[in-house]
Amino acid sequence: MSHLFDKEDVDVAWCAGCGNFGILKLLKEVVEELGVKKNSLVIVSGIGQAAKTPYYIDANMFGVLHGRALPVATGIKLGNENLCVVAEGGDGDMYGEGGNHFIHTIRRNPDIVHIVHNNMVYGLTKGQASPTSQRGFETKVQVKGVANEPFNPLAVALSLRAGFVSRVNIGDAAHAKEVIKEAFRHKGYALIDILQPCVVFNKVNTYKWFKENSYMLDDSYDSGDFEGAVKKSLETLPMPIGVLYKNKNDRVTFEETIRGRDAEPLHSVTHDMAKIKSLFETY
Repeated sequence: MSHLFDKEDVDVAWCAGCGNFGILKLLKEVVEELGVKKNSLVIVSGIGQAAKTPYYIDANMFGVLHGRALPVATGIKLGNENLCVVAEGGDGDMYGEGGNHFIHTIRRNPDIVHIVHNNMVYGLTKGQASPTSQRGFETKVQVKGVANEPFNPLAVALSLRAGFVSRVNIGDAAHAKEVIKEAFRHKGYALIDILQPCVVFNKVNTYKWFKENSYMLDDSYDSGDFEGAVKKSLETLPMPIGVLYKNKNDRVTFEETIRGRDAEPLHSVTHDMAKIKSLFETY
């Protein structure tokens, strides 16, 4: 099936069976179904197999240094609030090299979608442990198994009062698609942690493993209950799948904070350097 955002004549560098293919497919479907225009979509990514995603989509993209996608995405949204901005990368890129940016982006609350391909391993650099690798996971670098506590992105995001926090499993594409759509509709920072296997360098956390070690939040779950969401975020094996938290009242976004609710968007005043300086001095 063809999509508006399909890109022809590209050499996809992923291995057959990689979970990245499913994420790429869903992302193209979601933006098309939501009516996002090609010239208004910007996808920012760093380094890694997951970070290659925007190279395979017919839209605007910005490739940056390892772990630096979030501050650039924040700046792009600040520069033109009419753009639909996505920051995309893997668990190593976003939670490892980009961990500090992850924390402070949540604090700022820019109106961007943050998609993280979480395969619990570094795929591009051939299989060393990532921040989300489980304890005991053996690699060519961690020959006796990972000793560190796995990074918990959902708990960290909630501790900083992120307005939209979710986890999906790419093995359940229909559910993942609906959550991704919900994230795009959310005003403010929205995290989607996507469980997806690396079929070459991680033989433990497979499609089967993710299915057996996760469970779906049911209809009785209240995603507006912050304290309940925090408790859910601390659950491991099985991990909860779905929208853990969505704030009921919109927080002020970073763009609104910078310019003031009634001021002009930054991109409309770029000719006036004195005005730009004034905006940042006020902030």
